[in-house]
Amino acid sequence: MIRINLLPDEYRKKSRTPLKLMLAVTGLVAANGLALAWLAFLHFGVMAEIDSEKTVMQTESEGLAAQIKYHKSLEQEKKIYSLREQALADVTSNRISWTRKVDELIDVVNKGVQGDRHMVWFDDLIVQQTSDARAKSYGSVRAGGHSGSERFDQIANFLEDIEQSSFISDFLPPAPPEGTQQQTDKELQPAIVWGFPLQLNLKSPEERSGKPALEDPKAKPAAPNTNAKSTAEAKASAEEKKQ
Repeated sequence: MIRINLLPDEYRKKSRTPLKLMLAVTGLVAANGLALAWLAFLHFGVMAEIDSEKTVMQTESEGLAAQIKYHKSLEQEKKIYSLREQALADVTSNRISWTRKVDELIDVVNKGVQGDRHMVWFDDLIVQQTSDARAKSYGSVRAGGHSGSERFDQIANFLEDIEQSSFISDFLPPAPPEGTQQQTDKELQPAIVWGFPLQLNLKSPEERSGKPALEDPKAKPAAPNTNAKSTAEAKASAEEKKQ
């Protein structure tokens, strides 16, 4: 049912907002304001904390960057020194103490004189050594030798003593003995001596160090040398000729 108030405006009751509604709206506005204030505090507070942590991390990163750069430089130096160490190790492994080798050769010569097996001396001693793997030979020891005896088998005795001594450890076995008779002054004893060449070829660095030698897959196997004679066989042949 529709009701119409016909009283003049001055006599009409003014309509007012209900108190409960006003309190509800006020509370809602206050809650929203507090929420916005809290969100703003969290936002700016977290941002400030993040900025502070970012500044600290950048400072630490700059310090670590210098240390990383220094570490990389040390790693590079380590590689360089490792290469140098390897090069020195290779040189040392390929190196032969020629002073020791000459002493060992002298011992073989002296022992032969003391045991009447041979009496040998040399005109010269030529040493050659190379570390080039492409070379046909890794080096050699060559000498022009003399045997102070008319007996050819003393040359074989000398080469046999060489093969049984520590001197041969870095060399391949010597070739079969060979020589020529040389007539000297008849007033000397003996009047006839033998001249012979001495040549000993060095083993490869792998063989000298006891490591297996690297085989070239393209290399052909060497044919057996049917003409070569061992020192013992040559010595026996010399004794047969003497008889």
